[in-house]
Amino acid sequence: MNMQTPAVVAPPPPKGLGEMKLPVVMMRDILLKTIFRKTVDTVTEIAAAICLPMPITQELVDIAREQKLLEATGTLNANSGNEMGYQLTDAGKARALDALAQSEYFGPMPVPLDVYREQVKRQSIRNIQVTRDQLTNAMGHLILPDSLLDHLGPAVSAGRSILMYGPPGNGKSSISNGIRDSLGDQVYVPYAIEYSGQVITVYDPIVHTALEQAQDDPNALRRSRRFDTRYVCCERPTVVTGGELSLDMLDLVYNPTARTYQAPLQLKSTGGIFIVDDLGRQAEPPQALINRWIVPLEESKDILALQSGEKFEVPFDTLVIFSTNFHPNEIFDQAALRRIFFKIKIDGPDQENFLKIFALVARKKGMPLDESALVHLLQRRYPEIDNTYANYQPVFLIDQMIAICDFEGIPYQMSPELIDRAWANMFVKDETIVR
Repeated sequence: MNMQTPAVVAPPPPKGLGEMKLPVVMMRDILLKTIFRKTVDTVTEIAAAICLPMPITQELVDIAREQKLLEATGTLNANSGNEMGYQLTDAGKARALDALAQSEYFGPMPVPLDVYREQVKRQSIRNIQVTRDQLTNAMGHLILPDSLLDHLGPAVSAGRSILMYGPPGNGKSSISNGIRDSLGDQVYVPYAIEYSGQVITVYDPIVHTALEQAQDDPNALRRSRRFDTRYVCCERPTVVTGGELSLDMLDLVYNPTARTYQAPLQLKSTGGIFIVDDLGRQAEPPQALINRWIVPLEESKDILALQSGEKFEVPFDTLVIFSTNFHPNEIFDQAALRRIFFKIKIDGPDQENFLKIFALVARKKGMPLDESALVHLLQRRYPEIDNTYANYQPVFLIDQMIAICDFEGIPYQMSPELIDRAWANMFVKDETIVR
């Protein structure tokens, strides 16, 4: 029986200042800084800039007016439906500059961490039920044994950590991307979250792919698709790191000039996938990286620290995929391996699947198959490497033959001679080079 993944529940928009759960002074200062930096002057423009409903924005404008920080310009803005315009008073400019000196953050109002936690639960990666059909379709460009999907399916649906290991060049990275493609729904990512008066930016257009949303008609009687616009509706995010991953990339990033924080990679990937590719190639040993993940993997929470040293918990709702060419026993102790929920070996193809891949690649690239060339490849060349097949080899060999044909000015073709020329570039002969 196929189980349907429940639709993600959107974060409801706040209905009043009391529902914001942010200090009023903080909200007022972000309002002033945004007006100062973006030169917006009507409530409609200000509401769009700070991503709050009009009534709450009006409440904040009224508070700032009472405190003589904002004043009405006395003119109606014809371009904005004859709305009243507002501008900062001298005291308001001074307050905005003072607030900017404390933190350069302005724009979308942050979401309190506790409020964000609730949204993470509503859209948890562990709520997803991936069917065999979804996974097969997402992996459609790969030729994989059925037994591999038998192992991958439960791992993805569980939303728990996965370690894929095996010889290089067999598609571990492609399988990771296929897992990402199989998820296929959406999450809501906050522009920023707030903890203890500090703003941490989360939405990152490099990591997050925003989805088009129907614009609300403010005059419509019924407005569907209403959600808290402090969030961006996105595809489930994917963060891919490789040999460049270091432990400090998993900490809050503090900008001392702007006095703001940026979320670390694993927080940006909340509700999605974090792929650690080429594990064992990083500067830090794999054991150290796993030790950093032990609490998050087991308890679904991570611990971050502010500049002051204060530590706090954030949700850890991420499918972590580790991919390595090393045998797990070489790089982890048993305690670390126990904490990785699924361990899946990705082997090279057998001869039958190798030929399927070779034929598929040849067809895609317009290279006609030649029986004598294939017999030569299988009976002469592969015994040299103990008939060890890998998924990358068909693409490599065919691309080499295409390059040779282009250079020689002949139609695309394969022959035993061209196979040998391509093969010579796939491996480097062991020899001593005199320097």
